[in-house]
Amino acid sequence: MPTDRRPGSSQASPKPTSCTRTRGKKGTPHPDPEDPPRQRGNKVKGHGCWENDRIPILGVVDRASGELSLKVLHSSGAREVHPEMLKRTAPGTVVNTDEWRGYDWLPKDGRIRKKVCHKLESGGHEWARDDDGDGIREVHCNTSEGIWTGLRNFLRPFRGVHKQYLAQYVAVFEWAHNLKTTTTDFMALLLGRHPLPQAAGP
Repeated sequence: MPTDRRPGSSQASPKPTSCTRTRGKKGTPHPDPEDPPRQRGNKVKGHGCWENDRIPILGVVDRASGELSLKVLHSSGAREVHPEMLKRTAPGTVVNTDEWRGYDWLPKDGRIRKKVCHKLESGGHEWARDDDGDGIREVHCNTSEGIWTGLRNFLRPFRGVHKQYLAQYVAVFEWAHNLKTTTTDFMALLLGRHPLPQAAGP
């Protein structure tokens, strides 16, 4: 690597390198002084929604295949969650959830709900439970919790993403998570090219 010397020093130092900053799409301008931009670090309590800038993201992951499906929503109410869950699960599917009452409708639509109560009425905590007595605590949300950690780590380098563009970032994360092998078509799409034509069979 080319080096230069500092004035008055016999030690060589590397030439300065350029700094590339990775930024996400930022907020909408607020010209009205009565409507200032929201400060970073949203501390609004309760369930998130589009209006309070705590955007809910629905996530469904198949434990057997590892396939992930994510959807950015405007609210966390049953009106939006219900149809999206039905699209992503088949009747008879075992759905592991937490104790949130927003999932209470699952059995009525043919899904088998297994819920883990993070806050027990006795005052304790429950993170996983063994229902079938085989010694394996199969009822848990740890798979989904790991997904949310991965998504936060994916978004963190962008230092803030505008909610209007959040779905695009989430789609990239979902795609990368579900990508099991790096194929020629994947590299072509990554470089902005159309997938290469497939070779004709004999």
